[in-house]
Amino acid sequence: GEASGEPPGFSLSSRVQPDPSGSETCVCLQVEKHLEPFRLSLEKLQDVSARLRKDMLRGLGKHAHHRAAVKMLPTFVRATPDGTEKGDFLALDLGGTNFRVLHVRVLEEEQRVLKMDSQICAIPQEIMLGTGEKLFDHIAACLAEFLDSQKLRGQTLPLGFTFSFPCEQKEIDKSILIRWTKGFNCSGVEGEDVVRLLKEAIHRRGDYDIGSVAMVNDTVGTMMSCGYRDQSCEIGMIIGTGTNACYMEEMKNVKRVEGEDGRMCINTEWGGFGDDGSLKDILTEFDEEVDKTSINPGVHTFEKMISGMYLGEIVRLVLLKLTEEKLLFKGCPSEALLTPGSFETKFISEIEEPDSGLENAKKILTKLALDWDLVDACVARLVCDTVSSRSARLCAAALATIANRIRTNRGLDHLKTTVGVDGTVYRKHPNFSDELQAAVRLLAPKCDVSFLISEDGSGKGAAMVTAVAQRLALHCMLNFL
Repeated sequence: GEASGEPPGFSLSSRVQPDPSGSETCVCLQVEKHLEPFRLSLEKLQDVSARLRKDMLRGLGKHAHHRAAVKMLPTFVRATPDGTEKGDFLALDLGGTNFRVLHVRVLEEEQRVLKMDSQICAIPQEIMLGTGEKLFDHIAACLAEFLDSQKLRGQTLPLGFTFSFPCEQKEIDKSILIRWTKGFNCSGVEGEDVVRLLKEAIHRRGDYDIGSVAMVNDTVGTMMSCGYRDQSCEIGMIIGTGTNACYMEEMKNVKRVEGEDGRMCINTEWGGFGDDGSLKDILTEFDEEVDKTSINPGVHTFEKMISGMYLGEIVRLVLLKLTEEKLLFKGCPSEALLTPGSFETKFISEIEEPDSGLENAKKILTKLALDWDLVDACVARLVCDTVSSRSARLCAAALATIANRIRTNRGLDHLKTTVGVDGTVYRKHPNFSDELQAAVRLLAPKCDVSFLISEDGSGKGAAMVTAVAQRLALHCMLNFL
């Protein structure tokens, strides 16, 4: 049942007809023994939720945050949309080997955010490894080209900048790069303010200008892109290659930033939950192996149990173990099964499809050159279901912590809130969102949590952050006058 972690209506014995000798029943029991550590009871999930609550408090603390596994970074986004935002905005999205430039229009009457147009620009290898000046000159040149193509050159438009690298944000328009990741290594950027570097590159050209700049984390963009359609959207969550969440916290609890009034969006960086060893008791031998062989051992413990980058590898390791124990594939692993990364996370979604799952499982096992029978295909399906189910339930435990925190922060008996969500695991997996929502209902019973799939958080969401920042700045100026 729900509380035991057993997915509804799915058990190995219901998939496998035991033969009279009982040998297959024995196989069932041995398979279950290996899957048992993945099945987290409701009590255990409540316990995980309580641990995250403590870690969030530590991350918000003025002095404790240095030691915190959950970083709780202030984003300087001080409000969600109120529906009065309007106008034209630019968005810049840099997070990998390509970057996007967008023109976004916010229509107040229709309460809509429209992507007018966008352009993708490649970043050649020599620029990724060259000087910071060359990188920002390249970005400024692509932006100029885009403004020309949109006939926007004469206008000075505000810009939302999604920069998906580890940064320390000092203000809405000031963000210091801590270190490069994802194959970038431009000199002279680490320790510098990326907004200043962008503006300097634009000024070096001297042929156009931009208005105010707002730095945007992709998770915050996810929340904000939903916030115009649904003004109760105060949580953002990504479950894709990686995982993260943000939410609106009371300013008085954000000890690292001056001021007691209002709210601020906090980027939790919850992927690091457990990096201090607090989740050791729920890690399986397979999680430990995934961590050991990853490019960042000991880091992003929670993310490695949940996100798309790792789920396929966890399944591969379980299938390999069952094969070594002679419970699968006649005890013969193929070359592919022995190769790290060969079991893609998308295979999990395909194998769990309600109608075509078993057929897909057969095709995938054949593709991996395994000698399978029907029982093997059913067991592979059960392994996928168990691993993805744990991911959804752990994610639910973390989300419930945030919903419960917002509720108690506001002294409410009952909270109605919306989560803006993005990421391939949430979007593509057939049962993930249902399992997540069912577990959130159990773990945050006094919260009514709705889910909205984000539309282009790093584009439209970034523009919306800029629009809200502009509204607040104007409000502040009028009050001052």
